This record gives sequence, C-alpha cells and structure tokens, in this order.
Amino acid sequence: MKILVVNAGSSSLKFTFFRISRELMLATGIVERIGLKEPRLKYKRHDGRVIEEPAHVVNHDEALRLVCDKLVDPEYGVLESLSEVEGIGHRVVHGAEKFSESVIVDDEVKTAIRMCSTLAPLHNPHNLGGIEACERVFPGTPNIAVFDTAFHHSMPAHSFLFAIPRAFYEEYGIRKYGFHGTSHQFVSQATAEFLGRPLADLKLITCHLGNGCSIAAVNGGKVLDTSMGMTPLMGLVMGTRCGDIDPGVLIYLLKKGIAVDEVDTLLNKKSGLLGVADIGSSDMRDIIRAVDNGNSEAACALDMFGHRLVHYIGGYFALLNGADAVVFTGGIGENSAPIRERIVSRLSALGCRLDPAANQVAGKAAVVSDAGSTLKAVVMPTNEELMIAREALRLLKQED
Repeated sequence: MKILVVNAGSSSLKFTFFRISRELMLATGIVERIGLKEPRLKYKRHDGRVIEEPAHVVNHDEALRLVCDKLVDPEYGVLESLSEVEGIGHRVVHGAEKFSESVIVDDEVKTAIRMCSTLAPLHNPHNLGGIEACERVFPGTPNIAVFDTAFHHSMPAHSFLFAIPRAFYEEYGIRKYGFHGTSHQFVSQATAEFLGRPLADLKLITCHLGNGCSIAAVNGGKVLDTSMGMTPLMGLVMGTRCGDIDPGVLIYLLKKGIAVDEVDTLLNKKSGLLGVADIGSSDMRDIIRAVDNGNSEAACALDMFGHRLVHYIGGYFALLNGADAVVFTGGIGENSAPIRERIVSRLSALGCRLDPAANQVAGKAAVVSDAGSTLKAVVMPTNEELMIAREALRLLKQED
C-alpha cells in the first residue's frame, strides 16, 4: 500500500511518500514560503536525487499539485499515476478530548477539528486546510487524521487536571493535553523493539528534544504523565519557549500594562534558550559554541535546560516507581553528545552512567549508558511521518 503523509503549516507543506508495506520512504520534501515571496520546493527521492527550485504557488492547493507533479515526473517521480496513492495521513496538532486515536476523515471529523482550533489557533486551521486541499486534489482517496495529542489520552485525571475549579475544565476544556505524541509513541515502540522486549513490560522516560521539547513517562505503552500542557508552552526549557513559569509572572506583566499578545509572543517566541543566552540564536549548537567561547549567559541557558530536564526525569522515574530506560530523541536528543553527557552524568543516583565512547553516536539507535547501568540511556531516532503512515495503514485495513 502506498501512503502520502502531509503536514500543512501556515506557509509550508511538508510531505513524505511511503510504500508502507515495506516501510520504504520513496520521496520526501517541503514546499516553503507558500503565499509569501520566493516560495521554494525541496524534493528528495529515496535514491538520493534532489530537486531544489522556485515554486510558483500562492496557496496550499497549488503547492500540493506541484508535489503531485514531481511524484509522477518521468525523471524524478516515484509513481506512474496519482491513482496509486491509496491513503493520505495528516498531522493534526490538537484533538482535544474529541479524539483519543487516529480517525478516517469525514465531514463530522472536519467539524470537530475546526472546533479544536480554539486550542491550537496557529496549527489546526492549517492542518485542516491541508486535508481539504487533498480532498480536492485526490477526490475519493481516504484522508486519515493523526493527532499530536492522542497518545497522551491515557493520562489519568490526577495527571491531566490543573488545580483550579473543575468548572473551568468542564466548560472550557482547560486541562493538560500534551504534544509530540506521535514522536513519543514512535520512539516507545522503536525502543521496545531495539531492546528486544515487549512494550507492555517496559517503563520508559521519553525525551523529545528539539526546538520544542517535551518528556513523557510511558508505562507499558501508556502515558502516565507528560510535560507539555494545554498548549506546547508548558514544561521544559525550549528553543524560544520558556516552559514552566510562575503564573503570577503573567499576572504581573499584564498589570504592568503589557498587552496580552505581547506576553504571548514573549513567552512563546522570545524566551527559552533564545531569551536567556541572548546571542541571537536558539540553536543548541550555537549555544554550545558560545559556552565554549566563555559566554556566561549562554552557560546559564545551558544549565537551565539541563536542570529542568533532570528535574523532570527524576520526577517521572519516581512516578513510574523506577524505569527501564530514558530515551533521547529529536534533533538535540539524537545528535548532541554534549547535551546527553550533561544529562546522563547527573542520573547516577537513578542507576544510569554514561559510556563516553558509545555516546559519540549521532542519528542512529544506540545504548549510551555503560553495561552496569540499571537505567539504560538510549538514543532513538524519531520518525513521526512513518508513525502517521502506520496509523493510516492500520485504519485502512480495518475498513477493508
């Protein structure tokens, strides 16, 4: 079965095309700057051939049609006909309490995704736009919505509720939902396979570390707790997001006359590593270079990042009553040996000690703790697109 995976943003359309029965990626890429100046297409085939060129598109429909043209291109394509596409999987950021698992899209599902947009106004409308564009370009082909929040639905009420009057949860849906769920689900399954153990028998602490960061306590494949909340702002120190903060700070800023939108921008786009290091970049590689060059503000940002992450790992270890592995994924988790060293070096009390030689790995699965560690440290590359394609295949098989 051949599955197209689509991730539609406000000005971008990411895509990956799979022959999912073999879990073979045939083509992947992105159309960037849709509706802006100088949009571009990046397209890569499974054999390494690459196209980068201007994209003459003004909306997502045109971007999708451009992608389709490349997929059937005589030289660079991987299809003879678009009719070979048997299903289209879509990343949808927020499913609120309406969706605890992936679903095949119909009119009722689209209405519900639209209603969830109040909780993810920067993402859900564009995710829905991608679905509707695919309906127009691929009439009759099933679309499958895979929600970032779905994997976290196993959290018990004492994990997902905030300690405010219950009426706010019942009337407005104010609660912890969690995000990066597709990544946490993928690496949980992949880690179990890598360790040669049933997922149902494992207690894992999965750390998705990139520009956005989150951590989850996963017990037997079910999420006990996760760090992101009603929005992706809560939890760890991130590239530009502050993570956990005293709510009184927001009240104080508002009383000082700073507008709500300014506070929103401050906490989501100007804080985290960017705000603390103050070097004009939120990229962890730039932060580490600045630290190596003696920048004290960057050193403080790095210490804050590590402090918050170790704090959560220790807490989740206790909530799980012990764990089998702490798993590092995402751009930082998979590729930054210095960050893994900083974190694992502080986990000896939990039975985890670093193997410095093994820790030099980047971008592939590996155990980076030493042989005597009772808590393993595992590097596990994530593949959210493959997880979405797997979910699409699962649902389409159920329909047969």
